[in-house]
Amino acid sequence: MPKMLTSFHKDEEGAVTVDWVVLTAAVCGLALASFASIQQGSRSVGDNVGTYLTDTDVETVMGLVGE
Repeated sequence: MPKMLTSFHKDEEGAVTVDWVVLTAAVCGLALASFASIQQGSRSVGDNVGTYLTDTDVETVMGLVGE
């Protein structure tokens, strides 16, 4: 029994898998945080563009007023 426990304790097989799982989880968390930040910023820009397009007359932009 002690020999089996010593062998189990010295066995490092599978340790790389744990490292990869932790690394993958960190990358996924970073990607989600980045996506949330970009989504918020792009929504704000989209809203501003929509407001501008709604409030602006085509004739004014094209210089057709008074013709």
